[in-house]
Amino acid sequence: MTRLLDGALSLDAVDEVPVWLEVNGQPAVTWMCTPDQLPELVVGWCFGEGYIDSRADLLTLRPCAKEPGFWVTVPPARFETVEGQERRRVLASGCGAVTTILGSLSTVPRRSTRPTVPDLARTRLLFKELFALGERYKTTGGIHAAALTDGETLLVHAEDIGRHNAVDKVIGQRILAGERPDDLVMLVTGRISGELAFKAARARISVVATPSVPSTIAVEIAKAAGMVLVGRAVSGAPQVWEP
Repeated sequence: MTRLLDGALSLDAVDEVPVWLEVNGQPAVTWMCTPDQLPELVVGWCFGEGYIDSRADLLTLRPCAKEPGFWVTVPPARFETVEGQERRRVLASGCGAVTTILGSLSTVPRRSTRPTVPDLARTRLLFKELFALGERYKTTGGIHAAALTDGETLLVHAEDIGRHNAVDKVIGQRILAGERPDDLVMLVTGRISGELAFKAARARISVVATPSVPSTIAVEIAKAAGMVLVGRAVSGAPQVWEP
């Protein structure tokens, strides 16, 4: 905590640093992010962009000793496939000037099974657990969180100044543990943007839930992916979008 001139206590400023990534020797992305769980961020982002499909595809993951940055090596064939895709770089509706690469709806992976709507009362309780784990939120009030759950237990969680980064971190945790995020439920504390829906679809998540609402593009992506969206998940009147 910091103290203002009038003696009142104020919440601390939230950490934000630039972190760069090179994949197979080529500049890939620079994040503005909260500086923890950075290997998880790298791995989750690489998974979401298609550079890796499992931990086995991560040939090397090397941090820079002089500044926040990483070098990653993936199989050349996977790298060439991703680089050869026709995708457009857009300014995402995230925290700060964040760019991402999105493909068309035709590139969204389609789930083979139709997901079920989660128990909404249990989902509210899981959000309470996620909020209780938010150490940085308690000290700053300016942070997002994400979690993956099987519908009963929080399996992994992360905090970050960018909700998209928090999502990459929880997916990265699963990949580094040798697990896949398929068919899990994702909890996010901010709105579900098109970018987040695309990440969840690529991870074959079954449900994405938020205390906020999804964007119209997120709803379109969820329908194309066969994914359920739950908005206003902690309120007494949740909204559900089914594919």
